Amino acid sequence: MKKLIVLAIATLFLLAACSGGKDKVTIGVASNDTKAWEKVKELAKDEGLDVEIKQFSDYNVPNKALSDGDIDMNAFQHFAFLNEYKKSHKDAKISVASTTVLAPLGIYSDKIKNVKKVKDGAKVIIPNDVSNQARALKLLEKAGLIKLKNNFGLNGTTKDIKSNPKHLKIKAVDAQQTVRALSDVDFAVVNNGVASKAGKDPKNDPIYLENAKSDSVKPYINVVAINDKDKDSKKIKKVIKLYHSKEAQKALKEDTKDGEKAVNLSKKKLKISKTV
Repeated sequence: MKKLIVLAIATLFLLAACSGGKDKVTIGVASNDTKAWEKVKELAKDEGLDVEIKQFSDYNVPNKALSDGDIDMNAFQHFAFLNEYKKSHKDAKISVASTTVLAPLGIYSDKIKNVKKVKDGAKVIIPNDVSNQARALKLLEKAGLIKLKNNFGLNGTTKDIKSNPKHLKIKAVDAQQTVRALSDVDFAVVNNGVASKAGKDPKNDPIYLENAKSDSVKPYINVVAINDKDKDSKKIKKVIKLYHSKEAQKALKEDTKDGEKAVNLSKKKLKISKTV
């Protein structure tokens, strides 16, 4: 009997040692490049890392989860979104650790095939968070549908529309709701990841697409965000390196149908970009 107890205890210690042999990293995502992170999770096993992917359906939650310590890193937002979040949450100790992709914003419609065919008084849906609302309005201007004030910047709203010749009826809603509203409006400005989740092809379905090569889209490069206390974390650096590996990037390209452009800024460029 004593031998059995000793054996059982030894087994428990062995299991504990095995399960505790791997460092764990939890990453929060709310976009469509999950396959890339799944590949990272697969590759991380050989690095002694246990990567957990936590999905969020609301853009307002991942940063709070990061600040609260519920996750170790997140990858769902661009520079402009994070900067705006930190302005409204002064106690948020969040830093940019790396860049991931540029996901071009698009104008989608179930009713028209050409942006030049937009009718007078058309109903339009755009994201309501500050950074993406400004980005959406800039896209409408690029498409020749409205004119914005000269000092529009990164935080402009519908109040900063200088001219609306087609009398567009613009309504801002939660970014996740934009694609669902397509049946009720003439067109909508939809984030790349939201469109992909809804089964849209972010490269070919938009009737107008943001120019990914333009300098004006640099504030909208997506990032990996971490808690300030983890800026020197070796396991997080290892996860980021795996994300930029050939295997993970191949998974990203296949998953997004080449609708997202991989971005891996150097430390020098990353420091400059943090100020956008």
